[in-house]
Amino acid sequence: MSNVSAPLPLAALFLLAAPLAAQDLSETLPPAASAADFRLEALRLDGASEIRLDGRLSETAWAQATPITEFRQQDPREGALPTERTEISVLIDQDNLYIGAMLYDSDPDGILAFQKRRDEGLGTDDRFMWILDTFLDGRTGYFFEINPAGLMGDGILTGGGGGGGFGGGGVNKSWDGIWEAQVARVPEGWSAEIRIPFRTLNFDPTLDTWGINFQRTVRRKNEEILWSGHRRNEGLRRPIHAGRLTGLGGMSQGLGLEVKPYVTTGVRTVTEDLDPTTWPRDVGFDVSYSITPGLRAAVTVNTDFAEVESDDRRVNLTRFPQRFPERRDFFLEGSGVYSFASSSGPSPYFSRRIGLNEGSPVPIRYGARLGGQVGSTEVGFLQVSTGDLGVLAGEEYTVARVRQPLFQQSTIGAIYTRRSSGADSTGFRPDAQHTAGVDVDLFTSRLFGDKNAQFEAFVVWNSDPDAGAPGAPAKSTGDLTARGLRFDFPNDLWSGHLSYREFGSAYDPAVGFVTRNGFRRVEPSLRYGPRPQGLTWLRRMQFGVTFRSMWDLESQLLERSWDLNLLELQFESGDNFEISYGSQYEYLDESFEVSSGIPIQAGGYDTRELRASVRTAGRRRVSGRVSFSDGGFWNGDRTSWDLNVTVRPNPGISLGTGYEINDVRLPQGAFRTNLTNIQGAWDISPWASVTGNVQYDDVSELVGLFTKFRWILSPGNDLFLVYTHNWVDYRALDALDPRTPGFQTVSRGATLKANYTYRF
Repeated sequence: MSNVSAPLPLAALFLLAAPLAAQDLSETLPPAASAADFRLEALRLDGASEIRLDGRLSETAWAQATPITEFRQQDPREGALPTERTEISVLIDQDNLYIGAMLYDSDPDGILAFQKRRDEGLGTDDRFMWILDTFLDGRTGYFFEINPAGLMGDGILTGGGGGGGFGGGGVNKSWDGIWEAQVARVPEGWSAEIRIPFRTLNFDPTLDTWGINFQRTVRRKNEEILWSGHRRNEGLRRPIHAGRLTGLGGMSQGLGLEVKPYVTTGVRTVTEDLDPTTWPRDVGFDVSYSITPGLRAAVTVNTDFAEVESDDRRVNLTRFPQRFPERRDFFLEGSGVYSFASSSGPSPYFSRRIGLNEGSPVPIRYGARLGGQVGSTEVGFLQVSTGDLGVLAGEEYTVARVRQPLFQQSTIGAIYTRRSSGADSTGFRPDAQHTAGVDVDLFTSRLFGDKNAQFEAFVVWNSDPDAGAPGAPAKSTGDLTARGLRFDFPNDLWSGHLSYREFGSAYDPAVGFVTRNGFRRVEPSLRYGPRPQGLTWLRRMQFGVTFRSMWDLESQLLERSWDLNLLELQFESGDNFEISYGSQYEYLDESFEVSSGIPIQAGGYDTRELRASVRTAGRRRVSGRVSFSDGGFWNGDRTSWDLNVTVRPNPGISLGTGYEINDVRLPQGAFRTNLTNIQGAWDISPWASVTGNVQYDDVSELVGLFTKFRWILSPGNDLFLVYTHNWVDYRALDALDPRTPGFQTVSRGATLKANYTYRF
């Protein structure tokens, strides 16, 4: 174990930065106001009025509505009046909520709108965002965003306080609701008309008031303005700070029944199969029904995920598995409720354990889902059955989750999962595996008056999969459980956390994800982010330190590290520079191969690493990021480069490339890994797009091509055309034989999928 003196220069940097953060007293913040003081009344449309969505607020009803205009800056000058004026109005009828936005701009030619494709990130563009807290509980709700090109994005607010840094809670953008937005460029700036059917939302029909809030970004100025909750410790994504939408009532979800059939057809070739070419085709459907306005059930039959994008390629130089994000709609919709102690990572439920085997799809025969709120209680239930695949027997999965509100912003929850398998070819049927857990999330935005604080605690138990097996050792409750505590202080100037977690040696939830088990870990961190006054080109500096110490359950030190964020500069332009330093001791209890033929022996290893990165603002037509690191790697050294460049010659067109290099030098051998990817997109309109990527790494020697065309015929009705192609470089796999061919096809396929949504 090494002594690390690096915290001393870090402390000096804190002291050096302190004078720069002096508050500019020439500008005082407005008096604090309660979120309930921000009120917007919805104007009810009469039977003769009709809103024709074209983005232009030309209908008489918009002139009759009373707009809100009282916005304040969050950045760059907290509490200052915006540099551009914004007016928002709301209309309702029996079936829909309408939002009209007039976003004035003194320089219409400076409006930025590169993105068109649904749910693309808008860090490049001007944007207009809003949330709806339809249960007025200050915890959950819906998130929406648009840009001047008509892009539509949405998501579910995941509740609690985590996931968003000091500026707000988390958003699960995987949810795709059925709604519509149209925009128009006008001489005064840009305007928008939005229609959100009440059938798209879960809500409490007894309420005549919802929570609502709005945020606008003027990207060329990097200016963020909000209606309510404009302070940096508040933010749009925390509905506790939302204003009030009044005048609601008489809202209808129709019968609450939705039917979504689909059909697929395609061709697939796998060159190594005895019958290399097949013609897969299928039909299936999803049915959902609103049992109550706040609780929705869904069934999927013969589910197909042909349109799902491929995973990003990664080179793994660790001895632990990597976690890839979920991309399948059935598991993404309503998934926010299943978040469990998300800051601590016990992951008792990870949906990619269902219907996937080492990344390859397993047929899903049916699935049932229930989600929403019963009174104030948030619930989720999932039942999925998979079919046989080769030697793999079909399985049954059950996931249940309940989350109960506590106080004003806190929750307590429980989760249960079950996984059972059918009999294999020998007739053996393993015992079902169970997991159960409880988590507590205590959050307040009123610590010391206006500071955020969060306390998280959890305990999870899983059954012993070896129970009853001959000669299997008995496992204690401690072996089969994970438990932990975490305190967070997510605020603007100072932030930090202190956590402790302990994972038993047999903690391995059957429908979850665990990187490693059998450890105890303590981790404190502290960050300081001053905003220098008088430097017009610099928005914020950041300094930080994180310490981590980990032992096995017999108190053997496994890891001890310091991670020092020596300096981060966030420029007013949106560019960013960061330099950091890491020092780590790691004990390896058994050897492993880091690369073919290159072992890392058991023992203790001390390493140091210096890291630097530069990222340019995404609003530029050419933007990018360069990361560099150099330092120790086990008993040798490693130098890494990661380069990403994106070019946007015109709105809706982008081309990006990434190149990652790891140059490893060890006494027992040296090796180098290269990972390349090229991504392109042509977004013809917000309703039609062509996307694709090519990935190659010289570890697998595999080149993969993925392309997808999506045409949104109307909200909820889609047409997909997907083509994939994989090649392997046989020369690299057998370089000694000159007769070895080069790149050869190993698989290719094309799929056409259409789905249509019927609402009753």
